[in-house]
Amino acid sequence: MAVAPRIFESLTCRRKPLVNLSNTLLRLRKRLESKAGKAIADYNMIEDGDTVLVCVSGGKDSYTLLSLLMALRERAPIAFRLIAMNLDQKQPGFPAEVLPAYLEQLGIDYRIVEQDTYSVVRTKLPAGKTTCSLCSRLRRGAIYRTAKELGANKIALGHHRDDIVHTLFLNLLFGGQLKAMPPKLVTDDGAHVLIRPLAYCAEADIARLARGMAYPIIPCNLCGAQDNLQREKIRAMMADWDRRFPGRTEAVFSALQKVVPSHLADNSLFDFRGLRPGVGPATVAGSDSAPDPQGQVDWWSVPDVLPLRVLRS
Repeated sequence: MAVAPRIFESLTCRRKPLVNLSNTLLRLRKRLESKAGKAIADYNMIEDGDTVLVCVSGGKDSYTLLSLLMALRERAPIAFRLIAMNLDQKQPGFPAEVLPAYLEQLGIDYRIVEQDTYSVVRTKLPAGKTTCSLCSRLRRGAIYRTAKELGANKIALGHHRDDIVHTLFLNLLFGGQLKAMPPKLVTDDGAHVLIRPLAYCAEADIARLARGMAYPIIPCNLCGAQDNLQREKIRAMMADWDRRFPGRTEAVFSALQKVVPSHLADNSLFDFRGLRPGVGPATVAGSDSAPDPQGQVDWWSVPDVLPLRVLRS
């Protein structure tokens, strides 16, 4: 029988710095803040009055996401609320005390939601079966319910640039679809907007920051060592490409921002049947001669760091 999730309120505490940052680490942090800020601005992820539920799993990506959003909020000319959320899935050996203690030190409002998805996944799926799909659906349900209970209209997830590129190839090679992971998405029920502020951030930079900040990383052992996962194969493929041809991940992500429907084959995106002689490329929507718009730098961007033209050589 399904058990209703339990929500634990946070306590009030005083915020204090957790580690001393070196100059190198400060520069890296500022660069990631800049990229996250640009992504937020480019896709209008956060607006005045928003309540953002920040999903914190205990991994490097979600810790970085929360840290960057808290830093950006401090200088934002708009008011928005952040609530950190962790889903305790009742995995055996899960250190339930780690995240509450860390979030208390940060002084941020947070919720710990307890729901035994581990038992559900193990009961429903045979041994050796990939658990990601079912586990993801159960997590999404718990996250959406919590967002509704807390009045959060935005849900921030920790997927980064590499995740987006890997998802593109996962769908392309295994699903037969030209589809990736969008920086911003409305949930199926229309109740919430999912945002991915780390969309411009490289996983390698996030990993470096996580090591330097000494985040209390909690590994996910729910799926065990599933080395045959398709996503891991894509990850290995991209790692090999980047070793042999540096910059491939950046190039693929850049391509996702320069889609030319007239040079694909989807009749629902482009009127191939309606093409006639005399219709010049400049008048065709989505032609490859369309100008490349230049985004405007705004308050989200951090001054005096790397150029804000993201993923450009």
